[in-house]
Amino acid sequence: MPFLTPHSDIRSLTALGSDRWCFSPITWSDRKPELSRVCARQRRTASNGVALDLKNRKDPRLSICTADELHYASVPKSEWSLALWRYLPSSKAEPRNHPLLLLSGLATNAIGYDLSPESSFARYMSAQGYDTWILEVRGSGLSTYGMDLGEVKQPLNAMSKQTRSSVKHERKTGAFANSEMSLNGPYNMGFKSKAFKYHWRGSTSSSHKVCGLPRAFSTTLENFQKQLDLIVKFDWDFDHYLEEDLPVAMEYIRTRCKPKDGKLLAIGHSMGGILLYAMLSKCSFQGRDSGLASVATLGSSLDYTRSRSSLNLFLPLADPAQVLNVPVPFGALLAAVHHLATRTHVLSWLKPQVSAQDMQPELYEKLVLNNFCTVPTKLLLQLATAFQEGGLCDRSRTFFYKDHLCNSNVPILALGGDQDLICPLEAIYETVKVIPEELVTFKVLGEASGPHYAHYDLVGGRLAVDTVYPHIIEFLNRHDRK
Repeated sequence: MPFLTPHSDIRSLTALGSDRWCFSPITWSDRKPELSRVCARQRRTASNGVALDLKNRKDPRLSICTADELHYASVPKSEWSLALWRYLPSSKAEPRNHPLLLLSGLATNAIGYDLSPESSFARYMSAQGYDTWILEVRGSGLSTYGMDLGEVKQPLNAMSKQTRSSVKHERKTGAFANSEMSLNGPYNMGFKSKAFKYHWRGSTSSSHKVCGLPRAFSTTLENFQKQLDLIVKFDWDFDHYLEEDLPVAMEYIRTRCKPKDGKLLAIGHSMGGILLYAMLSKCSFQGRDSGLASVATLGSSLDYTRSRSSLNLFLPLADPAQVLNVPVPFGALLAAVHHLATRTHVLSWLKPQVSAQDMQPELYEKLVLNNFCTVPTKLLLQLATAFQEGGLCDRSRTFFYKDHLCNSNVPILALGGDQDLICPLEAIYETVKVIPEELVTFKVLGEASGPHYAHYDLVGGRLAVDTVYPHIIEFLNRHDRK
């Protein structure tokens, strides 16, 4: 099992020594690729989805999407349509055999993978020749509830003036002004296709007053009622992502890209990596092919019981949320903490959770204010089992995902940051150690004298292009050729 090990406790855990790899910096094929824009023109694709060309920004709300294409894939037997951001491979790069799927962490959207043209994991991968897709699972980003894919323009045009003004504000400040009440974060479409119709009905001239109340107050009541209506829709857990969202997205990408062997490459950050581990385990147990040629995980583990993860601080949120049956608004909480940090010492706690490097202030603010959304209590409660004996288990609490990972035959690259407070190295090792040595490569980023790597530095840190991405590209290229 190869390791890249700085001075850390991981040595005593593994006792397998270390090797050190040296890489030359990799530059972009297209250093500053021109970002595509949104247009309302749509293309029908497979029977379960629709694609939007992003060439002209006809809809301000979709201007958040900086990908080349935006796709929607519908989840069978549900009203969810999952957003897929697509970054087309550079014509200057070597052609690749497999498309690449990127999965984000808990309560996050696609922005973390494409924070800016100069700090874009997704753009970097597409510049290396990979047809790159970011999945936004249900409840995050531009994924939508109650969206009619046959009439995809309808929800996009049903935008309130209030939201339009917030988009204009975002363009000026670089951070979305969340002026409209939303459970899903600053730009999440979430339930908009139905919610906006409700909003408009409550905003007509005949509805400016409710029971004689002033318009502003009646609008507040209507918005509050709308939020109560939406709460009941936050009714999914980790297994919904694993058994429904991820397979739908993979099948959609296979249909679009048609890889010869029918397989995808996949990278997961944080919970995204947990999803990939769980999928490999489940497929191994069931004796079926996972459809993955190789997997890279960034700051992910199935078992946090022997680590001092800072996620322990959020576990108490699940109990009162369960009693009250309300979702947990991570986006609003982090935004509040961020604003509080400008006046107190809270920043000394929050920032190290994100980055151990000197992240540009405007990018850090954009990440904190725009990358997080609301999650259901059920999801938190299931993920909390990762902190209990045996590690993460399914909703029935009878299937432990770590137990069957040893039977997987998919090559895995596991990356960890030496100062990752959310997923410490000892947590990653608890998962890595059960994988056959010939199939896993565990690399630790960071040196005793610096630089250091926290949770997000593995995706979009200041030094990621030169020190993190080369490990991933070397691994992907090796298994893409097979």
